[in-house]
Amino acid sequence: MEKRSEKNKNDPKKGARKFRAKVMAVTWFFVLLFISMSGYICYFALTNEQELAENPYNGIQQILMEQNTRGRIYASGGEVLAETGTDSQGRETRIYPYENLFSHVVGYATHGRAGIEAEMNYFLIQSNISLPQKAMNGELGQKNAGDSIRTTLRVDLQDVASKALGIYKGAVIVTEPDTGKILAMVSKPDFVPAEIPELWDYLINSTESSILLNRVTQGLYPPGSTFKIMTALEYIRANNLGISSYSYNCTGHFSANGLRINCFRGNAHGRVDFTDSFAKSCNSSFANIGNLLDEENFRHTLDELLFDTALPFSLPYSLSRIDLNNETTPAEMMQITIGQGKTQITPFHLNLITGAIANNGILMSPYLYEAIVNENGNILRQYSSNEAKRLMGEGEALVLRELMESVVLGGTATRLRDLSYTAAGKTGSAEFGAIKGESHAWFTGYAPAENPQICVTVIIEGAGSGGDYAVPIAKRIFDAYFD
Repeated sequence: MEKRSEKNKNDPKKGARKFRAKVMAVTWFFVLLFISMSGYICYFALTNEQELAENPYNGIQQILMEQNTRGRIYASGGEVLAETGTDSQGRETRIYPYENLFSHVVGYATHGRAGIEAEMNYFLIQSNISLPQKAMNGELGQKNAGDSIRTTLRVDLQDVASKALGIYKGAVIVTEPDTGKILAMVSKPDFVPAEIPELWDYLINSTESSILLNRVTQGLYPPGSTFKIMTALEYIRANNLGISSYSYNCTGHFSANGLRINCFRGNAHGRVDFTDSFAKSCNSSFANIGNLLDEENFRHTLDELLFDTALPFSLPYSLSRIDLNNETTPAEMMQITIGQGKTQITPFHLNLITGAIANNGILMSPYLYEAIVNENGNILRQYSSNEAKRLMGEGEALVLRELMESVVLGGTATRLRDLSYTAAGKTGSAEFGAIKGESHAWFTGYAPAENPQICVTVIIEGAGSGGDYAVPIAKRIFDAYFD
């Protein structure tokens, strides 16, 4: 028996079979690994086609630009916002018919790219005309017509917003709260995109110029009293939607924790309930409310409202910031509750929160594009609205809507009262800088109050009171929309 076992052990055929089995196992391992890697590469290429094409090391962009003429960008009404012109020598020039009106949102396509020109570059340099058309263009030595972008932007509202903002530095954003459509986006100071080549050296060498900054999405400002929307939401949550029991006697200031908070212009509002505190934007009352809130719960609410969090948007934007944690002092909490201190927000983010309130607590993903079309008008890709996130409960949104209506009916935005439409909103006068009294003017709101169709957020840098300066701009936009 021992001899037979020894014989099997030294059997060369059996050893060869074991060796072949090991070779086959290793071979199949690498075959399967190769198939898996190939599958992943194909999947990655298909799902990241645009990113790969936009990579500066990828020469496909240059090839496409040599074959195709850059496509047009349209407003929602069919007006051309950007197109490429070719002179008799075959030289191409990007043309912007409305000059500086859409400068930041449409952007530019020379000396780098910005705005829609940057985000939709991949599609603008493609051409999806028919093969016979491409063949004919090839025979004639002509370029193919590039695909075009139809946006959600409205020329009439963009024009009204720009003229209303006038010579002030600031921003205006207009949206549809129930769809997320962006109807207008104005940032000032602005520029003429076609003049970027002449302005470029100045812009990149100037340490003071902020012309290229899109203040709507990238400008960070203290929110001032518009932040009382967030403070009110936390108080509503802490008291299970109940606000009727709150009462405070405003003498024009509130002192606690070694800090004195003054009402705007030192106004003494007297005995106020929660609604009056919100409508009249009483700093003293809201500083008192700040002492009643739990920091951890408030931080959680602000996280849900997307502070220090990515927004559902693809154009470049800044993150709104707030410094609230378990190390926040009571004095700092008082500043936070009235929108001062280190808190900063973009007009775009504030508009998203306002739109969610108008839409019963649901934030719709903001979007700029209706469709991508070829030269013949055939739709290649259609865009539509979709829900991004529920920011608050429907009951919470209802209470906030009632509070924002009170601002118009008997508070700091009465310029929007007794019109052909109803409106709701919140004003703000956000102090900044070292000089006492300097403040940005804010307004954020919607109309009609009972069935919101349009949401407007305005900031004017260094103007003063939101009720005096920002509300009239919003009114002109509302008027244009409903007229």
